[in-house]
Amino acid sequence: MASDLHETIFMAKQERHKNLFLNYRNLNNFPVELLKDEGLQFLERLYMKRNSLTMLPENLAQKLPNLIELYLHSNNIAMIPQAIGSLVKLQSLDMSDNALQIICPEIGQLRSLRHLRLANNQLKFLPRELGDLRELETLDVSMNLLRTLPEDLHQCVSLQCLTADRNLLYCLPRQLCLLPDLNELSMAANCLTSLPLDLGRSMELQFVFVDNNAVLKGLPSYLYNKVIGCSGCGLAAQVSDVKHLSLGLGAMTIPLPSEVKAIGLETDRVLPLEELACRVLQADGDQSGKGDVNFLLPKSLLDVVRWPLGHCHRCSQPMFTIVYPKLFPLRETPLAGVHKRTTVSFVAYCCSSQCLMTFDLQG
Repeated sequence: MASDLHETIFMAKQERHKNLFLNYRNLNNFPVELLKDEGLQFLERLYMKRNSLTMLPENLAQKLPNLIELYLHSNNIAMIPQAIGSLVKLQSLDMSDNALQIICPEIGQLRSLRHLRLANNQLKFLPRELGDLRELETLDVSMNLLRTLPEDLHQCVSLQCLTADRNLLYCLPRQLCLLPDLNELSMAANCLTSLPLDLGRSMELQFVFVDNNAVLKGLPSYLYNKVIGCSGCGLAAQVSDVKHLSLGLGAMTIPLPSEVKAIGLETDRVLPLEELACRVLQADGDQSGKGDVNFLLPKSLLDVVRWPLGHCHRCSQPMFTIVYPKLFPLRETPLAGVHKRTTVSFVAYCCSSQCLMTFDLQG
């Protein structure tokens, strides 16, 4: 393995390669061959995904000064060194799936950076210097421990896609509403209690994903002509291909709902037990041919099962305790051109895709 690595780097130096692939090499340390003598002055793209690196060398920028893209996805790196700020030509940095706890302020010196991916780490805060990245277009900080986002992010005037799913965020800085080019904002599965009233005022912002925020009570009026979080019923696309499973309790066998069979990883969405139970009861009522549920249930629960909150826009099955609405701009509905500009339509699909319910919201 070591001789193969040495030969790969030697050939890259001899032939002045611009791309170097060192993925899946089980590397515990940054290869010293990359840092010997003058380094690889001509290298532009370095791929070191899925290794076991724990740190980056301080002289990285000195030995690899022309790096444009650096991919360190799936390692064990706990900290980005200060020297990272000297990679002045870097445009893409991927450090997702590491053990990052700290992002040094020097990252703000990467003035050419366009794509920054820091998902699935252990970050509790982001440095305000991220606001100095005026060329940044994509920022992904999902699956961390963030409680807030820096207000200075509104200075990232080129930012188009901001993803901060599955954190501990309880609010969104109002300053982010000022981002002129922001097209997609995703903050699903957080602890949001409210959203800035100005959110959605920008014509550029078209997609907002805020589903799975249990205490979020309402949406700003500007979002009523955007496309809003559409996670459907939580089912995978092809659950029917999975073999039927059942749970045995003594002489009794209970079939498990199809949603349970769709769960494979800890990152997969697990629906609330109440929702799963309602779907099973409703399905049993349909199979009995009576078209109604006659179980001995409290009236409050019986009403939930009998009258779903909505139907999934993907598979059309009833949804009882959770609904992820999908809002369409008026131009995408059958009423486009009928109403004035101040009228917006809320569109939801019922059991049949041909059943269209439209509610006019007068502006």
